[in-house]
Amino acid sequence: MAQASTIADFGRSKEIDKGGQLIYHLRQMPTNLTTKPMIEDQLDRIDRNILSALARDGRLSMSELAGKVGLSKTPVQARVKRLEKDGFIRGYQAIIDRERMGEGHVAFVQVKLSDTRSAALDAFNRAVQAVPEIEQCHMMASSFDYLLKVRTTDIAAYRRVLGERISALPHVAQTSTFVAMETVKDR
Repeated sequence: MAQASTIADFGRSKEIDKGGQLIYHLRQMPTNLTTKPMIEDQLDRIDRNILSALARDGRLSMSELAGKVGLSKTPVQARVKRLEKDGFIRGYQAIIDRERMGEGHVAFVQVKLSDTRSAALDAFNRAVQAVPEIEQCHMMASSFDYLLKVRTTDIAAYRRVLGERISALPHVAQTSTFVAMETVKDR
């Protein structure tokens, strides 16, 4: 029986057998290390810089992004791919000037439901997806249940959406509208 000393590193081990011969063994990495999704605490400074740069300009080339974060192109590509796979980057989109498209009227709507049990919340959440004028929908911890951001062409169009679509959503008991006079910051 040979006595051997083992020196382990990431993914392989070196073994010296009793005759002094050096033997390399490839090891299969434990699956929990390679398939476990990353959590926010596992992001390093470079990952955060990549995310920040892409949030400002999602059209950066890998070469431009590499220059901004101080790495070469190949490791930046690998990091971006990992951040996409782990859900930190959910997609890329164009930011449209809605005012130039004639959709400059923005209203915020507080919605109070008549029923806040799980089935009612689920029904509301599903139904709100079908109203294209609703850009955002947030469940709130407040005196009301949801806050909606609604975009339309003008106040008349908003009144139609409120009366025909929003008020008809499941379990809506009451709404209050706040019209935006100016958008100061919209990220």
